[in-house]
Amino acid sequence: MTTEYKVPEENDDELYEHHSFTADKGQAPLRIDKYLMNRIENATRNKIQAAAKDGSIYVNDIQVKQNYKVKPLDTIRVLFEHPPYENLLTPEDIPLDIVYEDDALLVLNKPPGMVVHPGHGNYSGTLINALIFHFDNLPNNSSERPGLVHRIDKDTSGLLVVAKTEHAMTHLAKQFFNKTSEREYVAIVWGNMEDDEGRIEGHIGRHPKNRLQNTVFEGEDADEKGKQAVTHYKVIERLGYVTLVTCKLETGRTHQIRVHMKYIGHTLFNDERYGGERILKGTTFTKYKQFVDNCFKILPRQALHAKTLGFVHPTSGEHMSFDSPVPADMQECIDKWRHYATHMQ
Repeated sequence: MTTEYKVPEENDDELYEHHSFTADKGQAPLRIDKYLMNRIENATRNKIQAAAKDGSIYVNDIQVKQNYKVKPLDTIRVLFEHPPYENLLTPEDIPLDIVYEDDALLVLNKPPGMVVHPGHGNYSGTLINALIFHFDNLPNNSSERPGLVHRIDKDTSGLLVVAKTEHAMTHLAKQFFNKTSEREYVAIVWGNMEDDEGRIEGHIGRHPKNRLQNTVFEGEDADEKGKQAVTHYKVIERLGYVTLVTCKLETGRTHQIRVHMKYIGHTLFNDERYGGERILKGTTFTKYKQFVDNCFKILPRQALHAKTLGFVHPTSGEHMSFDSPVPADMQECIDKWRHYATHMQ
């Protein structure tokens, strides 16, 4: 039997909400530790069970243990005695690869593996920690994140623009909102794409069963479950069982390219979150498996690079465009596939 305790009074200022979820109407009975594992990024089962043991997990304002079974429409909250660490920004002397800078903004090349802003499980070593060390008085965006106009995923490399003034933040954010900024990515995807180019349209929202993923929603209720997203792609090179493509974003949804490519049956190479870390195309030969495993080791992340970035400068009105080379890990992977494809003819 689950032991339950009443939640503390609302004015108990020693507790801070770190996570909050409402279970779906069709939620099947599921242990709360398993439920939270699918919804909290970088959380381990041990951490969740420790939080439950410490009395930090509440369902409908009642403290519960890890064996509580989540029911439809349950309101689940995780409360701790300290504020979320992402709110406690600490400057850190982390080098930045700045490709352009003036009084209003800077453009930088983010390496793979660097988280853009602090969040659960990543409280230091982020781009924000580096930015507030190197620059004073960066303007906050609507999410209270200094300088950030847009973001790219931890394991995606490439270009980002950072605002240094309030005017630049407003002006640049408006361009991204109005879809007038230009962003082109290079990706390696599983499979030989049929068309040389195409347009992918599909509303993107949180996956109903795995909250760490996004997915494409179709049908009459697509507007309610997701936001409209459009990606344009072109084939650069066909490399046998994978294809090198460019992707231009018309919108900027979370994981947009990763979700859209999976949606059309061409998951990004080594995209662990979306299933691309498995061999999705190719032969059953042992040598082929060894070859792909070697590619995974060379490129231990999703094969995605934010290569070009264009926008209108908020002060001068000049159109600016930047390009960054494909990073070494991704280029080495491309070269290996190119060599393989040549010899499989």
